[in-house]
Amino acid sequence: MQLAGKIVAVIGGGTGIGAGIAKELAMAGAKVTVGGRRTEPLAQLAAETNSEHPIRTHAIDVAEPSSIVAFFSDLQGSVGPVDILVNSAGINIAKRTMAEMDPDEWERVLRINATGAYRCMHEVLPSMRDRRDGLIINISSVAGKRAIALGGVVYCASKFAMTAMGTAVANEVRHEGVRITNVYPGEVNTPILENRPVPVSDEHKESILQPEDIAKVVRTICELPPRACVPEIVIKPTTQEWV
Repeated sequence: MQLAGKIVAVIGGGTGIGAGIAKELAMAGAKVTVGGRRTEPLAQLAAETNSEHPIRTHAIDVAEPSSIVAFFSDLQGSVGPVDILVNSAGINIAKRTMAEMDPDEWERVLRINATGAYRCMHEVLPSMRDRRDGLIINISSVAGKRAIALGGVVYCASKFAMTAMGTAVANEVRHEGVRITNVYPGEVNTPILENRPVPVSDEHKESILQPEDIAKVVRTICELPPRACVPEIVIKPTTQEWV
């Protein structure tokens, strides 16, 4: 019952990890609003989730500051101040090496993965600090702790940025009742796999983490009492190496 009535914003929640988290928290009794660029997956998620508080949806493009402001203005006016923010919006590109990557792609990935997360945090932190209560979950990646070739140059850079931002802000607000957790998933079966340079087999997709695995970890973090904070946590497939 710890999540009953809590106001939750899940950014990048139409598919993949975000969708899994949104469904898990909604089924736990939270009032969840999910944002994403495409309205069709958002509507499908809301229709498929039979929770006490129906999942609300609202379009958001985290690459556009005005879209972020509009999303949180709607949420504040329609439901109330955000208790829990989940930053799960993220992209990667197929050409991942320095030699292949277009500089414009560097700008695009950082704008979505790092700056987008920053701007969403910027929207919710003032009210959290005023209330001396709030939780932010940043869905980073193992590529935000290890600069691995699988993630690629810009994806790793963007996730390292998210890691540093979450840690720095957490230290800043630790005496104001606000907690921030960086979650570092390993390989997860989500649509982002479609941008891999080498196609991923169905067998491999079944062997790695599923969105609901991450969702269960996030729910556990959200249900902790305000005195307890998880600064960071790694979750990876059993078969994926960790070096």
